[in-house]
Amino acid sequence: MDWIDIGVNLTDAAFDADRQAVLERAWQAGISQMVLTSTSSHTAKAVQDLCSTQPDRLFCTAGIHPHEARHWTSELSDEVRELANADPVRAIGECGLDFNRDFSPRSSQIKALEEQLQLAVELQLPVFLHERDASEQLVHILKDYRDQLPAAVVHCFTAGREALFAYLDLDLHIGITGWICDERRGTHLLELVPNIPAGRLMLETDAPWLLPRTLDPKPRNRRNEPAFIGAVAETVATCRHESVTDLARHTTRTARTFFKLPTPAAEPLRDQAS
Repeated sequence: MDWIDIGVNLTDAAFDADRQAVLERAWQAGISQMVLTSTSSHTAKAVQDLCSTQPDRLFCTAGIHPHEARHWTSELSDEVRELANADPVRAIGECGLDFNRDFSPRSSQIKALEEQLQLAVELQLPVFLHERDASEQLVHILKDYRDQLPAAVVHCFTAGREALFAYLDLDLHIGITGWICDERRGTHLLELVPNIPAGRLMLETDAPWLLPRTLDPKPRNRRNEPAFIGAVAETVATCRHESVTDLARHTTRTARTFFKLPTPAAEPLRDQAS
């Protein structure tokens, strides 16, 4: 099985004690490549350093999360532009709107998003989008940029039917996480995910958060990690009435195309006589 996890917060402090072991477990679980998420200029630098250790397997985004939008300035905009030109960067983000927590004023969120969309147009990079309780405003803003953007994905989609079809009408991609495995708040996704066409669906863990509640046994520390993407895949495949193998095939192909990832080198054949 070949998986690509399109959203991993691998520089989070939750992985400080065993980051290399987390990577090794991911490779053993069939993940061939990951896209590491940056949410600030600080994390963007950290993920780029991490990507340099395995440049054929680790890639990243560069951008400012809506929670951090209150810090947006022209200087920060220039810094993000510089960061986005680095080799491992495959998308602008994580950027977007969060009207659920409102850690930054909404006006600041909108300004930071619009300027990052302009940067994505300038650099012709796809966009890695965050949205909570703001789908109508996000769609309204994206309509002015969509024709100029190469692609965009709504990462960790958790919204409802109206939002999903509005995003699909804009030719956006959709990222699904372990939220779909949560019987308390994610059951609506079970009916929605079959409506996402193959070629527009990608999988992610959003680790260390959103541990799939279907995972059994669960880790004692309740920390999510990329190796658990199979639990997300099983739930997604079941509700789409397709095999896990087929799901892996089309979601991985979609992610590799979306982020322009190189095809991993084939594993060397072992000597059958040995």
